[in-house]
Amino acid sequence: MSAPVPDLSRLRIDRDDPSPGSLRALKASATLAIVAAVFVAAVVLWNRGSRGQEVTVVVAEVVGGGGARSVGITANGYVVARTKASVSSKISGRLAYLGVSEGSRVRAGQIIARLENADYQAVLAQAAAEKLRSEAALLESAARRDQLQRDLARSRELLAANLASEREVEDLQSQLVGAEARVGVQRAVVLAAEAAVGVANANLDNTRIRAPFDGTVLRKDAEVGEVVSPVASGGGFTRGAVVTMADLETLEVEVDVNEAYIAQIRSGQPARIILDAYPNDRYPGAVRQIVPTANRQRATVRVKVSILEGDDRILPEMAARVEFLEDPEVVEAAEGLPMRIFVPGTAVRTLAGETVVWVVRGGQAFVSSVDAGPVSGGRREIRSGLTGGERVITTGFEGLEDGDAVRVVTGATE
Repeated sequence: MSAPVPDLSRLRIDRDDPSPGSLRALKASATLAIVAAVFVAAVVLWNRGSRGQEVTVVVAEVVGGGGARSVGITANGYVVARTKASVSSKISGRLAYLGVSEGSRVRAGQIIARLENADYQAVLAQAAAEKLRSEAALLESAARRDQLQRDLARSRELLAANLASEREVEDLQSQLVGAEARVGVQRAVVLAAEAAVGVANANLDNTRIRAPFDGTVLRKDAEVGEVVSPVASGGGFTRGAVVTMADLETLEVEVDVNEAYIAQIRSGQPARIILDAYPNDRYPGAVRQIVPTANRQRATVRVKVSILEGDDRILPEMAARVEFLEDPEVVEAAEGLPMRIFVPGTAVRTLAGETVVWVVRGGQAFVSSVDAGPVSGGRREIRSGLTGGERVITTGFEGLEDGDAVRVVTGATE
């Protein structure tokens, strides 16, 4: 009797229909993905709607008031020293001594550095010795001449007494002339030796680097051991200067004024200086010079403004803003003129061919059409469209629509 044949059909895997367990796992994953997407969308919508888009705002500035009123012209620039120099050596050599550092105050003529000078000292000693030798030779020649003068005088007396011949007298005269010539030569040799000593002394002194004026060291440009030269060579192996120094008593501000406004600037005009480092402080100034040339590419004219009452906090190369002021007499004569409104140049935009600014009111951004003047010192005058004091957006315009909620992150608070 044969054994029964087993039924293997139950062992077949149906690849078309997933198992119930796989279906449950797939449905759970899809549900979690949908919930996560809804949560992320809700967070984004809450940030955009409830909190609002992040923006930066400033308050529209009203220029005017009594006293010295701003004429509305503002320019940006930097603090510079009118007296400034990169101090170098007159000759090339290796720096052996540096007696100053950044911030050191020095006097005119003070030795601030020295080059290696052993060879120059040796040359000076050699020149001094040569001078002594030539002086000794001059003394010897002068003594020989004096002796010949005495011998000639005695020979003439003997000749008068017929005790000497004329030939002896003539020989002594010839020798005296030669001795006089040798004395003259030795005098010239002594003068040449003195000149050589002077040259050697000057070369030695050139190894001593002195301050050209009273001032403060701003920067060390070389260190001990480096080679310095009046003219720096390529490759960075030779320094062209030892230190950079300036007279901080001559600090002023250089600004570039738009040439459209330069006619309103005059020499001696009062000004107000605001440093970026100390924005709450105001320093009185006055226009010292209007440089008689314009920058063709930037359409600006450089103006130099003196700092009338400075302090030790003001340093060269600090960023500064200068507001040019009217004289009190001019203000009194123009008290009835309307105030002027200014905003940063970045706040003025072009929307659909129209000049606008975005104004924040009650946590929302609104478009306001304006008539704006040209940029001056990073600001623009708003001739119409604002009344002053509005909070205008300077950054964060992207994607904004009229009436959108916004959130101020810097500048004026809500």
